[in-house]
Amino acid sequence: MSEVDRGRRSLGCGYGCLLLLAVFAGIFAAFFALFWFGGQRGAFETGEFQRQFAGAVQYGGYDQFPRMTEKWSSGSGTTKVVRIPVYGMIMFAQQGMWGARGAETVLRSIRRATHDPDVKAIILEVNSGGGGITASDILYKELQDFKQVDPQRRIVTVMGDIAASGAYYISLPSDCIIAHPTTVTGSIGVIMQSYNIKELAAKLGIKDITVKSGENKDFFNPFQEIDPDQVAIMQRVIERMHERFITLVSENRGLSREVVAELADGRVFLADEAVRNGLIDEIGYYQSAETKLAELLDVEMVKVFRYEEQISLGDIFRGGPGIGTRLHGLLRGETSASGLMYLWQPSAVGE
Repeated sequence: MSEVDRGRRSLGCGYGCLLLLAVFAGIFAAFFALFWFGGQRGAFETGEFQRQFAGAVQYGGYDQFPRMTEKWSSGSGTTKVVRIPVYGMIMFAQQGMWGARGAETVLRSIRRATHDPDVKAIILEVNSGGGGITASDILYKELQDFKQVDPQRRIVTVMGDIAASGAYYISLPSDCIIAHPTTVTGSIGVIMQSYNIKELAAKLGIKDITVKSGENKDFFNPFQEIDPDQVAIMQRVIERMHERFITLVSENRGLSREVVAELADGRVFLADEAVRNGLIDEIGYYQSAETKLAELLDVEMVKVFRYEEQISLGDIFRGGPGIGTRLHGLLRGETSASGLMYLWQPSAVGE
């Protein structure tokens, strides 16, 4: 091949690479434009963007007044209600959990509704077996704050397949709890699980090397024998958390502590059993929640909205560090359900 031919071939490859790069850049730019403007269009059309900006200035920063787009969901009239779904594990995002934003989204939705003076009520749609103790308690407190801003505000919870343990915990501030006929609820209790792999590690020739400052610093070390004293320490902590759960159920449901304590052994209840025991108010469907809110607010109908969270490309790329980090976390015992939990573990159904 002559020098001229080689030059032409090299020049052609250069042009081809530049063209390919330009095509990819154009696709990326188009994707970004559709993603961003698609999320903002409804906000600009309805004036929601301006209201959100004004609200952020009036009430505080982004975390106090999150940028969420309102969508009309159902109903009519002038009484504004927001529906907030609570699905899956109630946990705040942890390192290694790709795109985990469940509890954060619920938290931001409640705060968004709290700082909107036009919102008169929340429909909490719960389908969860519970989750972290602190995450559940934070959402419980945020729902209380929503009502404290305006004593006329109301909350109605609609339970799906399951609303147990931490999911029942966050339902307690509700003025009315409605369960589907097939809902499983209850599971008032606390659980902590760990693993002991001492014998397996010995068979594999794995040795534990732990440097610690105190006897209890390596609590429940899976490579060491189970320490009865450490079990006793955790049992006291669990009992204190259990007592808090019982107290909140007693205060919010108008039941005596003795009655709640008898029900709070971790068992779950079907909807009709939960009604008989005073844990929920009635059996119905989603439409029952809208009807109940109209009754509580003394209006003919309610106009229900839902929030759509705006997710940027940066959020996607920051969603999680990937499989390698998750595997590393699992090897270190860092699971998404570690620690003290208000979480339902399948057990006998109450009678």
